[in-house]
Formats: sequence, C-alpha cells, structure tokens
Amino acid sequence: MTSKNSKNIYLKLKDYSVSKEDFELIENSEFGFLETKPRPSLDRLPEYYLSEDYISHTDAKRNIFEKLYHLVKLFALKRKLHLINSFNTESKKLLDVGCGTGDFLQVAKSNSWEVVGIEPNNEARKLANKKTDQAVFNSENLFKLKQNSFDVITLWHVLEHVQNLEDQIATFKKLLKPNGVLVIAVPNYKSYDARFYKSFWAAFDVPRHLWHFNKESIRNLFSKFGMQVIKIRPMLFDAFYVSLLSEKYKTGKMNFVKGFYVGLLSNLKSIRTKESSSLIYIIKKN
Repeated sequence: MTSKNSKNIYLKLKDYSVSKEDFELIENSEFGFLETKPRPSLDRLPEYYLSEDYISHTDAKRNIFEKLYHLVKLFALKRKLHLINSFNTESKKLLDVGCGTGDFLQVAKSNSWEVVGIEPNNEARKLANKKTDQAVFNSENLFKLKQNSFDVITLWHVLEHVQNLEDQIATFKKLLKPNGVLVIAVPNYKSYDARFYKSFWAAFDVPRHLWHFNKESIRNLFSKFGMQVIKIRPMLFDAFYVSLLSEKYKTGKMNFVKGFYVGLLSNLKSIRTKESSSLIYIIKKN
C-alpha cells in the first residue's frame, strides 16, 4: 500500500532510539493515516529493533523508567482482561498478535481463555512460551491458523508495526468467528501530546511504526474489509508514558515533572475532544 500523493509531507522527524536516521511522514489520501518514508526493507527492519531499550521485548527492570513501565503494565493487564471478558463470546478462544513476552496471554490463560500468540522477536517469543506452555509462534504461522476459530483477536500496539497492512487485516477477518471481536490499540496522532511534541512525539517511533492512525483512518481502513468500529476506548496511561519518553527525545533527559504534566493535560483535554494519546478500537464484521 502506498500513498497516492507522495509529496504531501505531514512531518519530518528522526529515529531517536536506535539509528538516529531521518524519516518523513506522508499522508495517505485514500485512508487518512500517515506512512513512514522511506520504509525499511524486510531485511533491514529487524536492525531497528536491536536496542536493549526496546521495552516490549524484555522483562528487564533495570531503572526507574522500566520499573514504572512494568508497574503500569500490571494495571493495564487487568483492564485488558476485563475488556475481553465483557464480550459476549460463544467460547473463550483468544489470539494475541504481537504478544511480546506473553504477559497478557498468561493472564488470559489463568482466567480460562484458550490462548494462541504470534510474536516475531525470537527472544520475546522464548519468554512468552515459558509463560504459556508453548502457545506462541512466529509470524509465518499467522497465515496457517484455522479460519473462523477465534472469539477475540487482540493487537496491543501492533498494527502500526505490520508490513503488509491489508493482507494482515484480511487475515484477521478470516480468523475471527462470525460474531468475533477484533481489538486494536494504536497511538493517536491527533492527541494533544502528539501535537505538543510534534517531531519529538515518542509514539511516532519511526521506522518501527510504519503507519500512524487517527479515528477516521481506522474507520476508513476497516470499512474496506466489511468491518465496523463499534466502540472506541481511551488508554489513559499511555499519555504519561509517551510524554515522559518524548521529553527525553526533546531535551536529552527524563523530565518526570514536565512529562507528567503534559500527559495529564493531554488526558484532561481528551475528555472534551475524545482524542487520547492511544485508543482502543473494538471492531466486528458487518
């Protein structure tokens, strides 16, 4: 998928966490999301994840930032479990795509869900398999799973990473049962913290994030596949985490007071605008 107007540059920015290379965000005129350009080749893309600081691929708690991340994650896991338990599903079969180190699968499994995970990173997948009795597979296995077999499919900050966006969405639709639920959580570039930090906004995270969404673009994209957004929920803690990291990119240091203030302001403004730093989309087949 490519932008129809390659000259429509939304923002110029840098990969602050790994390569320090320059990138551009190009507006896609068909759907309304932003695309990272140049997009790394499949061969090179893994290089951009080679950082000890890529927090979703590790269980490390080496500093106050990582400890804070894992503390918030425990609370977030409970909220995620509550969300999927609220769906009126015929059974409890869950697929978590991009499951990282498997914490969400572990929590769901302990609450009577039959779980399957997909995780491309080898080290993260090893950790996840220890927690789930070998229920996690590499990316190629996504396309080998049985159709119409999952009540819930979740992607927690994963859709922005996938290479073949349309192929992936078509696959999710096939894997869902007729009344199944697709849960997509992604950053929202229309949020206050995104507009405040601009090119320093940590949730752009180029080039690991290939696509950058807002509410309209998600609706447009999934409607093409005969799917409908039935509910949108905020992820309030993301504003604090992203703002703290954005402060580091902008100033070179972790300014907890300023980061917390911007995160709080973003959440307060989102009460009126409904434009939270990250949003959860609950999606079903038409």
